[in-house]
Amino acid sequence: MAIEYRWADLHYDRLPALAADLVSRKVDLIITIGGTPPALAAKNATSRIPIVFDDAGDPVEVGLVASLARPGGNLTGFSNLGGELTAKRLELLCELVPQATVIAELINPDNPAHGRGHILQDAARAGGGLLVIADAFFSRRRAQFVTLAAQHAVLTIYPWRIFADAGGLVSYGSNQSALFREGGVYAGRILKGAKPADLPVQQPTIFELVVNLKTAKALGLTLPPSILARADEVIE
Repeated sequence: MAIEYRWADLHYDRLPALAADLVSRKVDLIITIGGTPPALAAKNATSRIPIVFDDAGDPVEVGLVASLARPGGNLTGFSNLGGELTAKRLELLCELVPQATVIAELINPDNPAHGRGHILQDAARAGGGLLVIADAFFSRRRAQFVTLAAQHAVLTIYPWRIFADAGGLVSYGSNQSALFREGGVYAGRILKGAKPADLPVQQPTIFELVVNLKTAKALGLTLPPSILARADEVIE
């Protein structure tokens, strides 16, 4: 089996051309990673070739599928619940710094899944720090984000454990490795004859709270016992 790879290096304006190139090669299946933008580009490029999206935002809200249970069309895949987890990350951030009064939310305006400012506004209360929204652009630059947060002593919560592994203070989100494995399972089923329309969009069931104790100490922060007790992993 031949496998074609196309990388946009996270320049979203290149995605339509890359998707069109794959379609012109008459591939049997397209798998998209990196969230909602590549999935939308693939959907706009073909209504015939099966598409499995991994780690996308709300697929119904952005128009990828008709519903989670009955996707319809040629797409199915896995939602990362990115928007729904925003309030939970905010809650954790407020536990970390209950005395602060300003919370900032970092979003990518080029990502159509990020039109969710109301979630933060509805959930916000006294607290402080920076909440980084799930986005592939941010993930690729996680070392830069972590370094800047440390330099400016900004208490930050991130969407995935790769940020905490890179030195970020705290991360909470779905297990990406599990999502990607399940995406491979769906791809295999489709190549054996299953139709995307018959495979419901799935949502993650495994979530990880990762705390970087070394970073907390460098910031002079004493982590609340409530967070340490719930952590799936503490990096020391």
